[in-house]
Amino acid sequence: MKFGKEYKRQLVHEWVEAYMDYNGLKKILRDIRMSRTPKTPQTPMRTLHQRFSLYSPFRGSDVEHRNRQRGDVEDQVNEVIQVSPVVEDSNRTIYRTRLLLPLEDIGGEDEVQFFKKLDKELNKVNAFYRDKVNEVVNEAAELKKQMDAYIALRIKVQNPGIKESNSEVAMEPLKARTQEAISSNTTDGGREDKNLNNDGSDLLKVLNHVKINNTLEGPVSVIQGILKDSKDKELSFSKDELKQVEEQLKVAFTEFYHKLLLLKNYSFMNLSAFAKIMKKYEKTTSRYAARSYMKIVDKSYLGSCDEVTKLIEDVEHVFVKHFYNANRREGMKPLRPRKRREKHRVTFFSGFFSGCSIALVIAVVLMVRARRIMEEGEDSFYVENILFLYIVLHMLMYAVDIYFWKRYRVNYPFIFNFKQGRELGYREVFLLSAGLAVLALASFLANFNFLIGMKMGNFSKLIPLLVLLVFLGITFCPFNIIYRSSRYFLIKRLFRCICAPFYEVTLPDFFLADQLTSQVSAIRSIEFYICYYSQRGFPQGQSKCHDYGVYNAFYFVIAVIPYWIRCLQCIRRLVQERDYIHGYNALKYLMAVVAVVIRTVYELRSGTTWMVLALISSAMAVAYNTYWDIVVDWGLLRRNSKNFFLRDRLLVSHKSVYYIAMVNNVLLRAAWMQYVLEFNVHGLRKTAFSTTISCLEIIRRGIWNFFRLENEHLNNVGKFRAFKSVPLPFNYHDQDQDDDDSYDDDKDD
Repeated sequence: MKFGKEYKRQLVHEWVEAYMDYNGLKKILRDIRMSRTPKTPQTPMRTLHQRFSLYSPFRGSDVEHRNRQRGDVEDQVNEVIQVSPVVEDSNRTIYRTRLLLPLEDIGGEDEVQFFKKLDKELNKVNAFYRDKVNEVVNEAAELKKQMDAYIALRIKVQNPGIKESNSEVAMEPLKARTQEAISSNTTDGGREDKNLNNDGSDLLKVLNHVKINNTLEGPVSVIQGILKDSKDKELSFSKDELKQVEEQLKVAFTEFYHKLLLLKNYSFMNLSAFAKIMKKYEKTTSRYAARSYMKIVDKSYLGSCDEVTKLIEDVEHVFVKHFYNANRREGMKPLRPRKRREKHRVTFFSGFFSGCSIALVIAVVLMVRARRIMEEGEDSFYVENILFLYIVLHMLMYAVDIYFWKRYRVNYPFIFNFKQGRELGYREVFLLSAGLAVLALASFLANFNFLIGMKMGNFSKLIPLLVLLVFLGITFCPFNIIYRSSRYFLIKRLFRCICAPFYEVTLPDFFLADQLTSQVSAIRSIEFYICYYSQRGFPQGQSKCHDYGVYNAFYFVIAVIPYWIRCLQCIRRLVQERDYIHGYNALKYLMAVVAVVIRTVYELRSGTTWMVLALISSAMAVAYNTYWDIVVDWGLLRRNSKNFFLRDRLLVSHKSVYYIAMVNNVLLRAAWMQYVLEFNVHGLRKTAFSTTISCLEIIRRGIWNFFRLENEHLNNVGKFRAFKSVPLPFNYHDQDQDDDDSYDDDKDD
């Protein structure tokens, strides 16, 4: 693989602009090569002479002479360029290269521009790398303090009666068990920390200055935090508390280690890029300046700083020593980044299930036309409640989104906070959707054939219920089959959505809640399943269920729940982040709630007054939501952008894609108004048309998903945000800062 492709493949997505612009420098070299013309024209006789010279008997001596000449030139390399380091006011060194040859001998301004850009890239990379190294050094110091508190807590839990003021005699039985843990509590890569006393009594003083961080996760924790008016809690010195702290530190160390690996790779790839581009420069200009420039690169902060390598060794030592009892083989497993493996059986079964789905769809269409199921009749239940159609379509759109996210290098696993190496790709999602489609279509045909051909009565009507139970059983299956980690992730996020606003709102939470707003028809289908199977004799159609007041009440509530969840999430973020944009977002969902309620009343009662109210409320909600989709969620319609009414940064090279997406969003949002206007389309019943509108809404949501995550990814790129923040277990008292300082001074004595 060529270096340019490998360089692009190894880039950290969110740091693209911080890497050396390899392609930009290659472009300048191409311009230099095009501007350089050979001094002697290549005539046919000259070309023939060069070919015969390859077979000259004295060619070996000639080569040796040229090699000696090249060595002499390289020894005199300082006569070609001169790189001068300049120290700025911020104590940062910048580099400037000056060509020592006359302008007419160096090929014009292009070569000057090459070194100007090369210096600019070197200074940029050095500045970025220095800032990131300073960040990880500060984070390492914080993790060091966390490890001090953790080891002290472990000593205290294992020896409840010990006190920091105990005599040497009381400490004697503890030494043999804790000496190894105390001596290894360091970030110096296994070197013993002599600042710690051997008996561990000073280490226990840390517990007087720390509390356990309470992240207020969950309804109970939030209520307790409100009543106690405190976000932190005192140490209880229990084994459960120690286990919780240990798990949090494991996650923190793992994420920190991955950050260090990315920084190390950043340094390596940029150093390789400078070496490669200088090699290309020599090849293009026949001047040997690579050795001189690479000496400067190696002496720069990028090439000389070994802090990251030391921290990697330190983290490995501390992590293995304290969390895996010095078992390096087991301890390194969670530290090493996991890569998702492509499996051939996924591709095989995807093709198999998709082929079966196509055949079943053809069979269903023929059955519908032959039996005239679309007409009003006793079997309308199967058409009115196509629950799995909505789910399968949504999963297919999600698979398409993943494919294009991956193609345009949107780092969706990081944005969604998926476990590294365990995220589902578009092949896996497509496999699940195709398998579910086969199950749903096969049950439809079996149900209908049993009902019409075999006359099995009400028993055949239980088949849709059995399919629903199988689907729920697979979703909540506790066994490690069918992507258990992804299923649990979905269940956990769904639970956090239901419990809003008691959980801190993250992007996966509100992203999933937004998906639920496009699945109102599917949620209402579940309500109909409950009504249908709870009645004796299984009444046909929704018209029968609408005779029950409880059903109508839940018909309102279920449609409102997804929008209300998003509204509560926005309120939680407004209170927590103090950003008023979340208040405007909450107003958007509140308007949607009002529109859904009025529209549902009109659907059940009709009447001119309700129709006018439904039209007004729906039009306002559609206008507000459309504006928010395009301007806020997608970040488009920027007046001062270099791309007309788009963003400055676009991942898709064809700008027309964004304009088409905006138009489609407006049209598909406007389709929501059909529930009020009730257009009559020839050949389609009301239920079939409503199903079509629901499917269009799911398609609109799939398009929205791509551009929403693209905008989020570009925001991360703009802030160079490539790591997730991990909460640490301990919090040092602010009021005891002086005590902390004295504690640090004692350690330094």
